[in-house]
Amino acid sequence: MNRQNDRIIKGSIRRSHLSQQIMLQYILALVGFVAGLLLLYFLVWRICLIFTWQPYDFLYQFLKLMQETSLFWGTGVVIIGWTIITYHFFQKPLRYLDEVVKASEQLAQPNNKPIVLSDAIKNVQDELNLVREQALRNAMAAKEAEQRKNDLVVYLAHDLKTPLTSVIGYLTLLRDEPQISPELRAKYTGIAFDKAERLETLINEFFDITRFNLTKLTLEPESINLTRMLEQITFEFNPVLAEKNLCWNQRLAPNIRIVCDPDKLERVFDNLIRNAVNYSYPDTPILITMEQSGSHITVRIENHGKTIPPEKLSRIFEQFFRLDSSRSSSTGGSGLGLAIAKEIVELHKGTISAQSANEHIIFTVTLPLDCQKIV
Repeated sequence: MNRQNDRIIKGSIRRSHLSQQIMLQYILALVGFVAGLLLLYFLVWRICLIFTWQPYDFLYQFLKLMQETSLFWGTGVVIIGWTIITYHFFQKPLRYLDEVVKASEQLAQPNNKPIVLSDAIKNVQDELNLVREQALRNAMAAKEAEQRKNDLVVYLAHDLKTPLTSVIGYLTLLRDEPQISPELRAKYTGIAFDKAERLETLINEFFDITRFNLTKLTLEPESINLTRMLEQITFEFNPVLAEKNLCWNQRLAPNIRIVCDPDKLERVFDNLIRNAVNYSYPDTPILITMEQSGSHITVRIENHGKTIPPEKLSRIFEQFFRLDSSRSSSTGGSGLGLAIAKEIVELHKGTISAQSANEHIIFTVTLPLDCQKIV
C-alpha cells in the first residue's frame, strides 16, 4: 500500500511539474511574440526614416495608412498570434497523451525495442520502460514455469507407469503361481506394497499440482503451542530417522504460543524436515532450533548433506524446481513443496530463506507471534 501511495504521489508531482513547464513555455512564447512584433515595428519605423518620402508616392500613402491604423491591425496580429500559440500549447498535452497511448499499446505486446517519448515526458518514458522490462521478465518466468510444469507432468506420468507395472507384475506372479513358497510370497507382496505406496505418493503429487494452480491459499488462524507442534512432528519422523541412521538435536524454546493456521504451518515444517531427512548424510544429526526475539520467533532446520550450488539455491523456492534432477524414488518430488511452504509463510507475514555451505543446509523460518496483526 505504501508503494502504491508513493507511486501516486510521484505521479502527481510529475504531472504538476509538466503542467508548470508547459505553462512557463506558453507565457515565454507569448512574451516573445509580442516583443518580436514591437521590435519589428521599431525596425520598420527606423528604416522608413532613412528615406525621403513624397506625398504622392504610393508606398508613402500605404505606410501612412498603416501608421494610422496600426492599433487596429496590430491588435488583429496579436490576437491571431495569441490564438495560434494558445492552440499549439493546448495541443501539447494531447500529443503527449497520444504518445503515451501508443506506448501503452506497445506494453500490451512487450518486445525488446525500448519505448521512446518526447524529452518533456522522459520520466513517463522511464517508468513505461521499467514496466515493459518487468513484463518481459514476468513473461519469461511464466514461460519457464509452464515448461517446468509440462516437463514435470511428463516425468510423473512416466514415474506412475513404472511402479504400476511392478505392482501388476508381482500380483500376476502371485495369482499365476499358487504353489509359491511363503517366503517368496511375502517378498513379492512386500515389493508390491512398496511400489503401491510410491504410486500413492505420485498421485498425491498430481493433486498438489492441481490444488496449487487452481486454488488460492487462505488462513484459518488459531492460537497453538508451536513447541508442542514441532515436538510432535519430529516424533513422527523417528522411524524414518532410525531407518536412515539419523538422529535429532533439538533446541526448542519451551511453551511458545503463536496465532497461526496450524494445518498449513504443519505442512511447512513437515516439508522442511522431510527435505532434511531425504538429503542428509547417514549417521548425522538434524538440528532444529527455535527461539523468540520480541514479537517474532525463528525456527532453523539444519542438516549435513551435499552443498547446494548457489545457482540452485537462488531458485529453490520456485514452483516445480527440483534439486534432484535424477528423479530417484527416495527423493523425487513434484517440486512444489518449498514453493507452497514459501507462500504459506508469507501469508503468515513471515519469511523463509535457505543457506548452504560446507556440506550444511539451513532453512530459516521467521514468523510473527500473531499473523493477524499488521506488521
